Amino acid sequence: MSPLPPGVARHFAGAELDLDDLRDRRLAIERLLEDGDHDDLAWLGAAIPSAEIRAWFDGAAARRLSRRSRWFWAAVFGRPPARAGAAAEALWPLA
Repeated sequence: MSPLPPGVARHFAGAELDLDDLRDRRLAIERLLEDGDHDDLAWLGAAIPSAEIRAWFDGAAARRLSRRSRWFWAAVFGRPPARAGAAAEALWPLA
């Protein structure tokens, strides 16, 4: 496992990610789709296949990304926007 680039590492508070570990891969996708900049996303696209990123988006975005990020990435991926569900949106309207 190679170390994360410094710009990417700032999203993980000193934690070391092992991209061979599925949970770490999912965490990387989640954090960088939510808060990553151009360089972070370029690294993500080089480190993890786009099909895997899209599959994560299709399965987890409604629970793991903010409404704003879900709508943005839905447009990028050509997908309908995922909704978090009425209970989650009533509790936290920005979900």
